[in-house]
Amino acid sequence: MKNIKANRTFTAWRKYGWILTFLIAFGGLFEHKLGLLVPFGVMLGLMITSLFDGRFWCGNVCPHGCWFDSILLRYSKNKEIPRGFKSKATIVVVFIVFVFILGTRVFKVFSNFSSLDFWDKFGFIFVTTYLVVLLISTPLALFISPRTWCQFCPMGSIEKMLGTLGEKTKIAKNTNKKLTIIDKDACIKCKKCARVCPMQLQPYLKFDENNKLNDINCIKCKTCVNNCPKGILEIK
Repeated sequence: MKNIKANRTFTAWRKYGWILTFLIAFGGLFEHKLGLLVPFGVMLGLMITSLFDGRFWCGNVCPHGCWFDSILLRYSKNKEIPRGFKSKATIVVVFIVFVFILGTRVFKVFSNFSSLDFWDKFGFIFVTTYLVVLLISTPLALFISPRTWCQFCPMGSIEKMLGTLGEKTKIAKNTNKKLTIIDKDACIKCKKCARVCPMQLQPYLKFDENNKLNDINCIKCKTCVNNCPKGILEIK
């Protein structure tokens, strides 16, 4: 099934939020404290929103996601994402490696908490992390598909875990919005929702008895909603 390069930037932030990625990844090389925006801004915001609304952050706020959708989509080959990148094994291994490396670096810095340059060293951990992610995800986005990195992104894994926790504990009972088909009978099975989906999901095949898409990988970006020829999709 051939993927379509449909517009994914429906807000000003999603068009220009990628600037924050470059500010942290490259500006942080000179001003290390810029990296503090990651743990106290990005990660904190991500964890709070995912607890109440799943992977909403990934599809609507993530600065790297803005880079993929606003800039790289137009140059991407937009091919099918290999199953290996979506496998549980890949997701688990990447997450464990990420946590181990980040945890080791943070522990080492915190052992010198009283040092005058503590906040610079702590911030630099996240500067280099952002830079590495950018250097890995950009080629994947260009040569495969813009959201290839998102298939196994460690932050995405945290979103999924907290999103599941929010649902299980009923914390997200009134806040977790999902892709919904208003009228199943009106669906013409054109598959456009699947062809424009950044995560390469197949919504038209997976709506449950309540007309909801219960797929934890849905990033709620509304790309399918805005491209449905029958106008029968909503996030609610």
